[in-house]
Amino acid sequence: MPSATSFRRHQALLQLLSPRQLRDSLSLAPQPSLRIALVAALQAALAVLAALAMARLSPWPQLVGYPALGALAALFGRFAPVERRMRIVALCAALLALAVFVPSLASLAGAPPWAMMVVLALIAGGSTLVVSRWQLGGPGAVILVFAAGASLAPVDSWSVLGGRTLGALAGGAVACLVCGATDWMRRTELPRIQMPAAAVPSLRAGWMAAGRITAGAGLSAAVAHALGWHHPAWAAIGATAVMQGAHLHITMNRALQRMAGTVVGAVVVGLILALDPSFWWIALCVVAFQFVTEIIIGYNYALGQITVTPMALLMTHLASPVASVGMPQERVMDTILGAALGIVFAVVFSSLDDRVHLRKLHQKQ
Repeated sequence: MPSATSFRRHQALLQLLSPRQLRDSLSLAPQPSLRIALVAALQAALAVLAALAMARLSPWPQLVGYPALGALAALFGRFAPVERRMRIVALCAALLALAVFVPSLASLAGAPPWAMMVVLALIAGGSTLVVSRWQLGGPGAVILVFAAGASLAPVDSWSVLGGRTLGALAGGAVACLVCGATDWMRRTELPRIQMPAAAVPSLRAGWMAAGRITAGAGLSAAVAHALGWHHPAWAAIGATAVMQGAHLHITMNRALQRMAGTVVGAVVVGLILALDPSFWWIALCVVAFQFVTEIIIGYNYALGQITVTPMALLMTHLASPVASVGMPQERVMDTILGAALGIVFAVVFSSLDDRVHLRKLHQKQ
């Protein structure tokens, strides 16, 4: 048995690949509050539905995906006090619009594909730092990277850039209105739940985490792009989601759960798209998947991925139907690539304390 001061990276990796780790990833966690989960699911579903309908019926239906991205601000702050919750939602709405604006501006400026991957990686790292320092909570930086990845499509005019950004801001405004009108439903439940106090990482630790995720997301996107895959941002999203784990065993659980859930979710969305549904049927599916995701993802991350994968791919299909050919299969490949590289980066850049924590955890089990 290695000593506490000599627990090396390859030994940590062997423990992460053990059957015990696989069994741990299959376990169900208790929900802090089912009522809060139901309220958050309702708020997110209503915000996305309103944003999709607003964009579809507007003079700019081609921008339908961007208000829906902004509406995802409703996902944040579900356990925060009501007053702080509204500040979090408004701030996240602004961050989502910024995540749309920055890559769109880079595209308009003529950035080549490799530079767009760098922009995406920097957004992943910067989002990680902002979410942790400002205590914005789940779902974390991955939503901001999702918004940035959806904005990598070429931009050829200021009007397109402005339309995307204003669309995201409009969706964020919808999220604020929906949460403001319905957040009273959480008020009586909040005093009954005891959430562990979130520790604000030191600035040095925050920058180190941001650097790891920047490198992991950038490499994942670069490899996917080099392989000729059409959605390299999905690999970056996978790496970001996995590396958000606070400890190595959580990182590995998220990787296994994300891969398994994505495979099942890709099959589901493939069956839906094979039916050639209309816009409104797809919109209803997006809303339904969003609602279910927010209820079940607290029990097990893999369950959430089964529904969040169809939701994300159907939103991508609405934004760009032509680019959705072969989308489910590529989502699986990108996710596996990003999750695998995320694990590698997490282990390579782990501290001795990270590895010792993993060893002690396995000894207790």
